[in-house]
Amino acid sequence: MKPTSEALRELARRDPVLGAVMRRLPPFPGFPMGVLARGSHFQAIARSIAFQQLATAAANTIYSRVCALTPGPRFPTVEECLELTDEAFRSAGFSAPKTRAVKDLAARCKDGSVRLRSVSRMTDDEIVKMLSSVWGVGEWTAQMFLIFRLGRLDVMPVGDLGVREGARLLDGLDERPGPAAVLERAEVWRPLRSVATWVLYRLCDEARNG
Repeated sequence: MKPTSEALRELARRDPVLGAVMRRLPPFPGFPMGVLARGSHFQAIARSIAFQQLATAAANTIYSRVCALTPGPRFPTVEECLELTDEAFRSAGFSAPKTRAVKDLAARCKDGSVRLRSVSRMTDDEIVKMLSSVWGVGEWTAQMFLIFRLGRLDVMPVGDLGVREGARLLDGLDERPGPAAVLERAEVWRPLRSVATWVLYRLCDEARNG
């Protein structure tokens, strides 16, 4: 989903500091985007679980090994995850908590308590609540799914360190603001807080790349 040019201009007008950054960045590409836009909804969430609390290089290696456990290039399907043993996941490098989380997600998809086919008709809060019922899946994972998979435009993942660091860079602060401060700061970005989130991530990329 991509907001209109007028909506993006209005966001920049409401927050001139953010607007200045938006003008020097490439045009907003729209959501969904990136690796979470590929495969099934289940596989997108499973990938987020795989990458939790790991450096990107290590996560990519482990994720690829899990994908190799079953035919095809993608992460195992719901049925394949339920058939694979815990030992198979562990042999690929999945920790016990990640194995438990993926298997619980698969089981809940199978029994219907997690209804991924219905997410397009659900509100953001309903989706976060549903996904957070899965063992090991928290608000951050659900919010990444909302933004980068479903293309929801008004999500603000204030628990994300990248978002908080981006907010620090945006406003030239000495210290990274806490979640409550970022949430308050983000009020001016409604109803395009996901777009602002994308901008904050790009600020972090700029800082890393010098």
